[in-house]
Amino acid sequence: MRPPPRAILASLAVPFLLAACGTGQSRAPVASAALPVPAAVPVAPAAGYAAALEGESPYRPSPYFLPEIDARPEFAASSVPYTRAESYLLIDAATGRHLASRNAEVKRSVASTQKLVTALVILDAGNLDKPVRVQAGDLRVEPTVLGLRAGETYTRRNLLYVMLVKSCNDVANVLARDNAGSISAFAAKMNAKARSLGCYNSSFKNPHGLTAPGQYSTARDMARVSMAAYRNPVIRDAVRRRSYTFRRNNGQMVTLKSTNDLLAFMPECNGMKTGYTNAAGRCLISTASRSGRNVILVQLGTKTKYIWDDGRILMSWGLQRARGSSFAFAP
Repeated sequence: MRPPPRAILASLAVPFLLAACGTGQSRAPVASAALPVPAAVPVAPAAGYAAALEGESPYRPSPYFLPEIDARPEFAASSVPYTRAESYLLIDAATGRHLASRNAEVKRSVASTQKLVTALVILDAGNLDKPVRVQAGDLRVEPTVLGLRAGETYTRRNLLYVMLVKSCNDVANVLARDNAGSISAFAAKMNAKARSLGCYNSSFKNPHGLTAPGQYSTARDMARVSMAAYRNPVIRDAVRRRSYTFRRNNGQMVTLKSTNDLLAFMPECNGMKTGYTNAAGRCLISTASRSGRNVILVQLGTKTKYIWDDGRILMSWGLQRARGSSFAFAP
């Protein structure tokens, strides 16, 4: 019978204390649950995090040393370019400086932008070259799908790139079920991951972002998710691509165009993730870099097709005001 999470933590703390006292015996690397939590990363103490990860590893703080996002915007709304999003937040990606925002704390649907949380959970598990077999239950989803078939086998890495570039919902289901055994169990991991990043106003119910009762986030929470994603080299490599070539089991090669149109007409743009449902409207998390300056923009609830124009104009404005950073972001 598997011990409760508290017992797991206690058992991990013992070797850590022995090592700290200098027993002279060699020890395996200690889980980060026993290490102090960086002050810059607020970590939720709530029960449920450990339970969500039971069987893989106990509760642990985020490995990302994320700066706090300032509570108030630095620039008055009157000086910021107009954007049509119902909620948005523009930050300096390196420092967390809050450059501009509107309704950043309002809870709302964020559609497929929450696939960034899905990706972070998958990457925590590692072993990206592990083969994953598609099951029939994974395919009961729409509308954006890759057209996988039950019994096909692909690596986690291939599926992760497809999900981030083309935003295929069946692929998100395959990754989630492979990781946690079920969609509900994976959603618990998503919520645990979000809490570890300091996101306290989010509730995720599925890995793809299709509308579900009780599923929501905020522009501020998604900005924190985006800061973590921006620091991950695998995610950065996937979301910067305008297309991705995928090889099906039958040998057919398929070129998948990125859903992020901003990559095509803003040279400074280097990611991240799009989203759309009727309930959420058009959503876009985008990143841009210029001369050592890096910004992240979260736009949620846009009701027009001009989300790309708004993103380009607002990020260009932000790049002029962000501070150069020596932080070595992944390429």
